[in-house]
Amino acid sequence: MELTNSRTVPASVETTWAALNDPETLKACIPGCESIERTGENELKAAVTARVGPVSARFTGLLRLSDIVPSKSYTIHFEGQGGAAGFANGEARVALAAQDGGTRIDYTAKAQVGGKLAQVGSRLIDGAAAKLADDFFARFAERLTPPAAAVAPTVPALEAQQGWKRMWVRLALAAAIILVIFVYWLIQSPRT
Repeated sequence: MELTNSRTVPASVETTWAALNDPETLKACIPGCESIERTGENELKAAVTARVGPVSARFTGLLRLSDIVPSKSYTIHFEGQGGAAGFANGEARVALAAQDGGTRIDYTAKAQVGGKLAQVGSRLIDGAAAKLADDFFARFAERLTPPAAAVAPTVPALEAQQGWKRMWVRLALAAAIILVIFVYWLIQSPRT
């Protein structure tokens, strides 16, 4: 199986690189990921529950990074065992580039499967892999998107702010008018 694609995320290359190398971020973004931990300088151990067609299993495996060019690219080698469901191993080449205020992630992944997984058929495996990639990048982009509070206020929010300002101006004007009337009344009233 081979999968090639590009995705864009709304973050700088440096932020994207850091997130792609952070086990907690990866755990939150990989569908079905139960755990992921660093076991060496360029090695991670992961446990993921996945479903491919009628086959569902818990896979445990190792991810090793090589050909590392900081903030630009690396290659991920992976080996996973799913017990009776079979195994999966392969590699993915990942490259980052700045694009339109965000980061474009280009990747090519090659994998081999065996056991029950191999009996499912390549179309189901390719479909499951594409869905897994789509889900990962949707979560990843969402995680790297700035919070709504940091974004400029929307039109309804601006209208509400302007409405409050107009109300305070009216109240201040009314208070000023009342004050002028009161002062005028004091000046005009006969003194006893």
